[in-house]
Amino acid sequence: MKNHKFYLLALVCLLFASCATNKKISYFQDAQNADSAKIALPSPEIRLRTEDKVSIVVNSQDPDLTAMFNLPYITRSVGGNISTNMSGSGHGVSCYTIDQEGNIDFPVLGSLHIAGMTRNELTNYVKNELISRNLVKDPVVTVEFANLQYSIFGEVRAPGQYNINSDKMTLLEAISKAGDLTINGKRQNVMVLRADSLGNVLTYTVNMTSVDSVVNSPVYYLCQNDMIYVEPTKKRARESTANGNVFASPSFWISTASAITTLISTILLIQQRARQ
Repeated sequence: MKNHKFYLLALVCLLFASCATNKKISYFQDAQNADSAKIALPSPEIRLRTEDKVSIVVNSQDPDLTAMFNLPYITRSVGGNISTNMSGSGHGVSCYTIDQEGNIDFPVLGSLHIAGMTRNELTNYVKNELISRNLVKDPVVTVEFANLQYSIFGEVRAPGQYNINSDKMTLLEAISKAGDLTINGKRQNVMVLRADSLGNVLTYTVNMTSVDSVVNSPVYYLCQNDMIYVEPTKKRARESTANGNVFASPSFWISTASAITTLISTILLIQQRARQ
């Protein structure tokens, strides 16, 4: 009978430990109760900023005409020899760096203010400029990001810097690229650090266990140079000290319960014999 009570107590301890762990590591725990009507996503497309690099390639039915609108691609061999190709040739692409005023110096067209534009807006802008100035009748303009990145560190499987190659990047995609959070990552407190146009660093906190917290966050869609930090759990933090996780271990509490059960049984047995 006493053994049955002990096993029941141990099972209860394990169940409580399991439920507590599940609440800490499961994503989107309120998914069934989330109100989709309340979700208002911010503008998803990445907009260009100063110091961003972009490649802009112009093509048309007249390659000799469009060659003047493409930067030369220069390669340097080990011996120091320099070879030059045009961007439209497919051998490579040179990039424009947006200056502090938000401008680039484009061949023939001159200074173009492109900061704040999306990739599609920049594509249409260059195309319209070429057509409106009667420079190219049938331009095909291709714009690609060159140096857009985000950083992720902390309790993820593969921390580091990752490129942003698409028009939009979500926080979920960014975490997925890094191999997901480790079991020791605090899902209720994922932080995103973002610099605004004035150079101020803003900090946002996202609770990954809540659908509303994730999709309604201003950082659901990332910007270039965003930094994602995943805080370690208390268990992970305690691992930095000796015996830090002893009291958090289910085996510790099971052993403690066993010792208490044995002690109570012994006391009851002594009292029973004393009455005899």
